[in-house]
Amino acid sequence: MFVDRFKRDSWVMKTRDFIAALRQSLDKQLLFANTHGQVVHRGYHLTEIKAVAYDTVDCGGQKNRWNETILQLWAPRDPDGDYMKAGKFAHIYDKVRGLVSVDGDAEVRIEYGDDNFFPTAYYVGDVQEDAGTIRFLLEPPSTRCKARDRARSGDAQGCCA
Repeated sequence: MFVDRFKRDSWVMKTRDFIAALRQSLDKQLLFANTHGQVVHRGYHLTEIKAVAYDTVDCGGQKNRWNETILQLWAPRDPDGDYMKAGKFAHIYDKVRGLVSVDGDAEVRIEYGDDNFFPTAYYVGDVQEDAGTIRFLLEPPSTRCKARDRARSGDAQGCCA
């Protein structure tokens, strides 16, 4: 099982860190697991890379901007092969990066869904490696009130008081 090495609010996996981990494990099978230990099916495909720019206003009236890199996976009902190698995943990323402006400092998310994974864009959590695999923990997203969080830290008045 995974050991949670960080708190969600204090650290996020950046795109460049995710890709760097892949580059250090090019010949290893790349696995993605949820918090229950279930793994994305073998034979999955990296179907789309999205460079997303968010421009929002929260309920406290503060404007927020950030980027995310969303890596969309798809697995056929009848798996047609083994797990993708980390090197192949990195190669696809490099090819797309030549066509789409991907922010290396952006948080990376994995978008996926099947019978074991609710369809959503998961946070990428802890990473584990052994002799033949590199495995990333996918953590479900959660909602929060930025204005309330700012008010609790003393930075501003919240809207939800």
